Amino acid sequence: MILSRVKPAFSGENSLSSSEKKRKNKGKKIPRVEDYLNQRDYLGAITLLEFQRNGGTAEENTDLWIGYCAFHLGDHKRAMEEYKTLTLSADCPPDVWVFLGCTLFFLGLYKEAEDAALRGPKSQLQNRLLFHLAHKFGDEKKLMGFHQNLEDVTEDQLSLASIHYMRSHYQEAIDIYKRILLQNREFLALNVYVALCYYKLDYYDVSQEVLAVYLQSVPDSTIALNLKACNHFRLYNGKAAEAELKNLMDISSSSFEFAKELIRHNLVVFRGGEGALQVLPPLIDVITEARLNLVIYYLRQDDVQEAYNLIKDLEPTTPQEYILKGVVNAALGQEIGSRDHLKIAQQFFQLVGGSASECDTIPGRQCMASCFFLLKQFEDVLIYLNSVK
Repeated sequence: MILSRVKPAFSGENSLSSSEKKRKNKGKKIPRVEDYLNQRDYLGAITLLEFQRNGGTAEENTDLWIGYCAFHLGDHKRAMEEYKTLTLSADCPPDVWVFLGCTLFFLGLYKEAEDAALRGPKSQLQNRLLFHLAHKFGDEKKLMGFHQNLEDVTEDQLSLASIHYMRSHYQEAIDIYKRILLQNREFLALNVYVALCYYKLDYYDVSQEVLAVYLQSVPDSTIALNLKACNHFRLYNGKAAEAELKNLMDISSSSFEFAKELIRHNLVVFRGGEGALQVLPPLIDVITEARLNLVIYYLRQDDVQEAYNLIKDLEPTTPQEYILKGVVNAALGQEIGSRDHLKIAQQFFQLVGGSASECDTIPGRQCMASCFFLLKQFEDVLIYLNSVK
């Protein structure tokens, strides 16, 4: 039996005199919400705010700050609940309706988000939210109206760059990000956005170079490490990408719950579809690419009908979606002898191959080759295939 201790069971602080205690506690700094917010430690801030609220020492805007911290932690449901509670108060600040709209937007409740935003006062935040909602609704007229209301300020320009990115106008987004970076070199996170645009343009080596600037300062960034892994997948292979993803798995915390879903999704891709049926179906409405990757998995398993069932109702908005929908229709058309499906496939391939953004890319030329193949114009097929170096 070991009767001695390396460390005492308690500090023995009770034996100190009251004057010694006061002197010892004098050096301790009481944490402030502002300190946590300045460090972007939203978990620490929300913990302190809840302690104050439960202890009856809450200040006037404590509920507002809890909603703010929950939103920035990615806990949009909690933020929504806080803001909804505030709206029930007679003296609710009118801006809270716009804040509520933002949380509803991130929860995918777009109609509810619009209704909440319109109940708030006119502001640049309200305009940015309605701008993004118009994009989600596909309302070009409203989109252009809110676009005209944007000002030459950082927040509005970042919002515009985001819309450019989602509409696959990657070079336009890069131009905005670079212009803001020239004026605000301390906005290091913009390098991640630039790197993401270069990734979408298939410039994986350039994406890596830009990304390295940010990772030097923030080596544990979930988004940056994931993008680095995706670049390795494109430049090298799945094994190299998985090695990079391991760094992300090691640091992933409960504060970034979405990262776990992202890791699980990307591991399926990096491992060539291993575990696809277990991992991807629950993520279809969470990660946009999950549906597309599940379609690809079914095609590789020669289950064309299942691939078609999964993609038939998808309205394509990107070249990749048009191409995949074309491939599925072509495969199904050949399998069941349907001219209608073959015609749809030919039209999708022609749309991509003839577009200004894709006509000189390898996928664009492959699309034109596929289009002419379905039209049985084989000489034209050879011209396009021979142009791919």
